[in-house]
Amino acid sequence: MRCLTALSLLIALAPADAVRADGAAGPVMEVVTFRLAPGTTEAAFLTAARATEAPLSRQPGFVSRRLLQGDGGLWTDLVEWQTRAQAEAAAAVMMADPAFTAFIVAIDPASIAMSHPGIRWRMGD
Repeated sequence: MRCLTALSLLIALAPADAVRADGAAGPVMEVVTFRLAPGTTEAAFLTAARATEAPLSRQPGFVSRRLLQGDGGLWTDLVEWQTRAQAEAAAAVMMADPAFTAFIVAIDPASIAMSHPGIRWRMGD
């Protein structure tokens, strides 16, 4: 599947674990922007996203998730993890979990951009 290959490549090429000023690995925000695959409706995509809730929330290090829809059909999936290593381990598990299949095929693989910036400050939740 092209989407799995693109996602795997982005994970492999992303920079190493975020490190706090004191040298310890810290929390990261997985930021994935993408467009829906041609023919995918918003309703079908959101149904597929909801189907990933249970397996994602069980992953070690999972903190929270937000799915945003911007102008021009650009989507952003924000997933907070306790560490980058946990984010990467979860990605490997999720790619093999059938609960993620509909979600993955609903995304245009050529449009995916992923990063794991370190969280340095937050206000509220």
